[in-house]
Amino acid sequence: MTLRITQQGRVAVISIDRPEARGAVNPATAQALYDAMLAADRDDECDVIILTGTEESFCAGFDLKTAADGSATDWIAGLDIPQGWSDPMAQPLPGPMGPSRLMLRKPVIAAIEGPAVAGGMELAMWCDMRVMAEGAVMGVYCRRWGVPLIDGGTVRLPRLVGQGRANDLILTGRRVTAAEALTMGLADRVTTWGTAVTVAMALAQDLTRFPQGCLRADHLSARMAPADLAEALRREWRSSALFHAEGQAGAARFAAGRGRGGDFDVI
Repeated sequence: MTLRITQQGRVAVISIDRPEARGAVNPATAQALYDAMLAADRDDECDVIILTGTEESFCAGFDLKTAADGSATDWIAGLDIPQGWSDPMAQPLPGPMGPSRLMLRKPVIAAIEGPAVAGGMELAMWCDMRVMAEGAVMGVYCRRWGVPLIDGGTVRLPRLVGQGRANDLILTGRRVTAAEALTMGLADRVTTWGTAVTVAMALAQDLTRFPQGCLRADHLSARMAPADLAEALRREWRSSALFHAEGQAGAARFAAGRGRGGDFDVI
């Protein structure tokens, strides 16, 4: 299994369990994440979901080794958005990283230790709140490899930090520390190393105290309208063609050992 799923009270904890790949998501993990999020959203015994990783890694993005060796080809090819798709709540649809096209009824909190970069940053932004540990980092690291943001990153980042800061992060791909993420609104809480899940759990348990119907209604009203989100994700998905033009070669360079650890100097 590439996921660990536990429940504490009315809080489900979904952990990406691929520490050998720093939480990078391969097609099997993406499908498992999609299924797990839908199941938790439909579970009457669950009110809040926490997404995290294991062994001090959140998610280093899509597993570029699977993109380089062709084992992700069928998964990516099956992700085209069908004509008429207009409601991410009523018409659930997987994205490359799994749940990135879903619009759940229940709040999701990201508990981030280590890297949340490239597609992992997009997963973190898909969540409704983000708790980052000191030492955790975000960044559009896929900028180095010609791999486009196709999991809602271009849609959600400007809404979280404003267009100017989003331009900076998208164009440069640079590393963002937990402290900077907090100042720009990309993180909602910063805590000491190793305690992100603990802090996220306390926050989640606090949310379960409130009347859930009202909480969910207000939360939905504050978000993009489902039809607007669907249209924005459809527009972003047009960039997926660039993966074949530029990203596959970049993925091969990464798989060969270039640019590890967020190195932008040798790509």
